[in-house]
Amino acid sequence: MKLEGLTVLDLSLFLPGPAVSQMMSDHGARIIKIENPAAPEPTRSSDFFPWVQGGSTVMFRATQRGKESLALNLKSDEGRDILLKLAAEADVFIESFRPGVMKRLGIDYDVVSKINPKIIYCSLSAFGQDGPWKDRPAHDTAAVAASGVLSVSRSPSDESGPAIVGVAMSDILSSHLAFGGIMMALYRRQLTDLGDYIDISMFESVLNASPNIVGPVFAGGQAPDRLQERTHGGNAMLNIYELKDGTYLALAGGERKFVSELFSGLGRPDFIDLVTGPAGDGHREAIAYLRDIFLSKTRAEWEEWFEGRDIGWMPVMDLAEAWDSKQVWERDMRIKDDQGNDHIGIPIKFLNEPGKVHFHLPEVGQHTVSILDELGFDEREVKELSSSGIVGVK
Repeated sequence: MKLEGLTVLDLSLFLPGPAVSQMMSDHGARIIKIENPAAPEPTRSSDFFPWVQGGSTVMFRATQRGKESLALNLKSDEGRDILLKLAAEADVFIESFRPGVMKRLGIDYDVVSKINPKIIYCSLSAFGQDGPWKDRPAHDTAAVAASGVLSVSRSPSDESGPAIVGVAMSDILSSHLAFGGIMMALYRRQLTDLGDYIDISMFESVLNASPNIVGPVFAGGQAPDRLQERTHGGNAMLNIYELKDGTYLALAGGERKFVSELFSGLGRPDFIDLVTGPAGDGHREAIAYLRDIFLSKTRAEWEEWFEGRDIGWMPVMDLAEAWDSKQVWERDMRIKDDQGNDHIGIPIKFLNEPGKVHFHLPEVGQHTVSILDELGFDEREVKELSSSGIVGVK
């Protein structure tokens, strides 16, 4: 696999950092997950993540499979020294604490890179390592709110308030940017023999995902009037419509060929020129017409009507339906282990050396003994470290 031979130390929690190392694990990297013996990975707990399958929370399974767990107290000198011994030979170091925490622990990039100049050290945080917001505590929704995206995430058919985005948008976007940054740094290391430090902000990852919505901000110096914008409800062909049975469909393509196919099929070619024009007022009559006409049939009836027509559209599926679709199963995006437990599949599909899902889920400290053995600790030393609370042993 593409990343065989790489060793990654992952000190991160929850979603952004673990998602990065999960992608790397699926493609062959060795991931050593560093956990606090007294307060291990929060996604293990069904108190916070109540959906459990096969003895594990679904969230933990989706982000931690195939990793090794080293339970280590990083607030102790001995725990810090153990981590630095691992870092001396590792390729990648991932952390997601608030800015300044790693420096206080004595394991920041300045320290680690002196021990291992080749290491790629990646920090993920809500707002980045500097700037006036760097010390603000924030999870995904706060980062998305700060980006302005929540202000335009609302129904195009009414004046409801901002809606929570249905996925952890800043978490996942930042994990993908971190993954790309790590890959670039590893590539560059082949030429320079030097590592690098990567500063990834969840907030900035959402800003980076916004090129199609910043037109009124950059060119007009103002926030968008939602229903005048093509992607916020002002375009008839990029919109959501309720159907007779209470379900919904999404039109998702505004090219003229799609516009012509839809409105010719509905017997309203008079809308074609209007709807291929700029979003906003010219689309309003067509949007009102579509809201009425789509309420005349059920989803099944509309699916039959759309069959064979060249129009960008899909029904709005619920999560259960989406994850049980033929497209998901045939593309191996939902797979089952030998016990019948579900796993999210691998989205990066290589022709050569494809990734492979490793179904093993580590228990807290399950690999502590074997990892310490690699570092040269004998049985007596491991027992002493365990009894003093410096390491956790399963």
